[in-house]
Amino acid sequence: MSHVLASLPIIDIAPYLEAERDPAKCQSTSDALHNACVEYGFFYLDISQFIDPSEPEELTRLAREFFSLPQEEKDKIGLEHQDYARGYQRLKQNVTNGKADNHEGIDFYKPVEKPDRSKPVWGENQWPDVPGFKHKYEHWIEKMKKLGLIVMEAMSVGLKMTTEEWLELRAQVDDSFWVMRTIGYPPLPTDDDGFSCGAHKDYGCLTFLHADPTRGALQVFLQQSGTTASNLDGLPAEHGTEEGIWINADPVPNCVVCNIGEMWEIWTNGLYKSTLHRVVHRGSSYRIPFFFEPNFTANVAPLRSALRLLPSQDKESSSNEGQTYKSVIYGDFLLRKVDSNFALDGKGKYD
Repeated sequence: MSHVLASLPIIDIAPYLEAERDPAKCQSTSDALHNACVEYGFFYLDISQFIDPSEPEELTRLAREFFSLPQEEKDKIGLEHQDYARGYQRLKQNVTNGKADNHEGIDFYKPVEKPDRSKPVWGENQWPDVPGFKHKYEHWIEKMKKLGLIVMEAMSVGLKMTTEEWLELRAQVDDSFWVMRTIGYPPLPTDDDGFSCGAHKDYGCLTFLHADPTRGALQVFLQQSGTTASNLDGLPAEHGTEEGIWINADPVPNCVVCNIGEMWEIWTNGLYKSTLHRVVHRGSSYRIPFFFEPNFTANVAPLRSALRLLPSQDKESSSNEGQTYKSVIYGDFLLRKVDSNFALDGKGKYD
């Protein structure tokens, strides 16, 4: 990256929503997605033609209603009542990089056949006893699942995939083991370092984030050679020795913030990279991320189309000093990650 980016690019998905698609407009959208994934790993997705703006606003209202309940009411759907993955987490129960996060939340996963709460992520979702909550959120889930497939198709065009290659990729995500979180950020304790959620990369496929209008909360680290990131607002740098800058990814009307996870790094053999981001406390706020993930049994491996696009490619090796990214079974990868999401004192919740 050769310049300082003031804001993430805004990409309109509307051309892929048309009954009769305009190939040129679709190609323009796909090219923009490809460039954003190569350069930033983050972008705004304009979904104004896909949703009613009142829908996410209602989700935020319902989240506020739940998080304002007495603690004993919220604890009725705590993680411990199910599989330690689905349900409510108290303040500081979630962990990022071994450090407790200053937020509370509810996690929902794709429903499974023959649920068994003794098995990791194989329990049943727990819904708040708030009128309209389950119905409204389930409606949003269905929309985000559709959006995930649409964006995946658009990205396949950006990667110059053949129809056959796209269908092979689609078969890895057509039964997405999705995750959705409803997150509340209460006032921070006075001795805190200012983070609601520390710097991390998403480990799945695509994240669609709806956030309330709070500005300066979501920050994205953009790698930029020769640039040393200054500490925004005196906060710890959190990016190690990497060169680059932290920018704010403030909410944009009619858009969700979208970012790619580690599965896209594998699929593209490092051409696309998952990007560090963090949430800084800016007062009480609410965020609703939907994670569109591969199928639980998907074998995620570098795509032929991505290997063709990489420089100095002999189709048997690739970037990263000639080493191809190793394939993973998504469900196995997920379980290793989820085990550490609520870990404290060096133990995972399934230890």
